[in-house]
Amino acid sequence: MDHAGFAWAVALQGSALGEAMRSSLFLYPAANLLHVLALGFLLGPVILLDLRILGLGRVVPLAAAAQILTGMAGAALAVLLVTGGLLFSADAAGLAANPLMQAKLALVALGLANAALFRLERPGWRRRVQAAASILIWLLVTICGRLAAYV
Repeated sequence: MDHAGFAWAVALQGSALGEAMRSSLFLYPAANLLHVLALGFLLGPVILLDLRILGLGRVVPLAAAAQILTGMAGAALAVLLVTGGLLFSADAAGLAANPLMQAKLALVALGLANAALFRLERPGWRRRVQAAASILIWLLVTICGRLAAYV
């Protein structure tokens, strides 16, 4: 595959970090395991909060659910960003040129923008559409990330 235009990715892959991630017996598997676990700790709270916004679990006050679940999702996102960067460094040139990885990264940006927009007050139906979109976006992030290894 031609990696022209991805000199930064070639440099990252050839860096000490990229080399360490590829050559260590433990670094890549540990980062991969943490990445998968953090994904669960992101998806769980995001989907639960989105479902609450969509009207499920009305016995739980939305503000209380949001306070707890947003903190958990934020911590998981931080772990995902770090471990994702580590994993990416091992094969940065190939992944940067991978259309599914590009889609995943674009969807992550869209998901983060969507999450930031939740801070704005809007009528209920717009908030529900946004919650449904959030579920779809984060599931697509997961699917693209998983399938990127096979493209």
